[in-house]
Amino acid sequence: MRFAFTDEQFELRDAVHEMLTQRCDATTLRAAWANESGRAPAAWAALYDMGVLDAMRPAASGGLDMTEVDVVLILETTGRFALPEPIVETMMVSAPLDLINADGESAAVVTSESPFAAWADSAATIVELTASGITATPRSKVKLQHRISVDGARRLFDVELPRTPIVSTEVARAFRRGVLGTAAQLCGLADRMLDLTVEYAQQRKQFGVPIGSFQAIKHHLADARIKLEFARPLVYRAAASLSVNHRDASIHVGMAKAAASDAAMLASRAALQCHGAIGYTTEYDLHLYMKRAWALSAAWGDATWHRQRVSDWLFSPTQPVVREGAQ
Repeated sequence: MRFAFTDEQFELRDAVHEMLTQRCDATTLRAAWANESGRAPAAWAALYDMGVLDAMRPAASGGLDMTEVDVVLILETTGRFALPEPIVETMMVSAPLDLINADGESAAVVTSESPFAAWADSAATIVELTASGITATPRSKVKLQHRISVDGARRLFDVELPRTPIVSTEVARAFRRGVLGTAAQLCGLADRMLDLTVEYAQQRKQFGVPIGSFQAIKHHLADARIKLEFARPLVYRAAASLSVNHRDASIHVGMAKAAASDAAMLASRAALQCHGAIGYTTEYDLHLYMKRAWALSAAWGDATWHRQRVSDWLFSPTQPVVREGAQ
């Protein structure tokens, strides 16, 4: 059994990284905070041209029929750039179920754990995960009410859906894919915040020396890095479990989301503390990634919610674990 990513998976990740370096820099993120959609159209179009949006779509529908293992590194990369696009909702939830057209359309998803749909006003389809199944409704038939988000680019909406027929009952796996994608993005965000802080600590001087030479700074950053390096294997294991429909995939995904949320939150605290006053300013780029981490840590079930699921499984292994999207 192979316990490593393939060269092709690394190459696809690197290609996405190179594209986002050009089309999703801090200037693009700031524009997304100010524009009407909260999105980065050039980056989204490039992802479509690269085939990324259809990676998980069935081959019979024109997709690449990839697995969760094939795309987890891509999602981590989109997190690193705080991509202001509904890629998790579109690529991980809607495309595998063939709920949107294969022409670059996007989807918004609402669940009981994430009741507000991100970027719903510019999505082609609103997908709802419920206890009874999955519904897909054209945005034109949905009533939206804008909600305030800590992340100005991640526009949130309260969704009022009409009565629509159930198009799928594959709720559990769709929910797990959403959780996995969010966990991977949180790892990417944590990595980006740590890199920003290391760079700052090497340049910022006090008492004539870089602050990165101070033990207190080193300890903060080391603790955050260790947290991230423990979270990543859980995310990759969850992707592998989902790809083979492992019987404990739900628990593996929950552990990954809890660990990734913790890693991103610790990285944001360490970054903010090490930056000092400048870290609190909106003129500095840190807040663009920090606020996305705060938002995603609470999305698709927060760390406490997922830990409770894991605890229930550990102490009642013969009982049903969870009804994803049904609370």
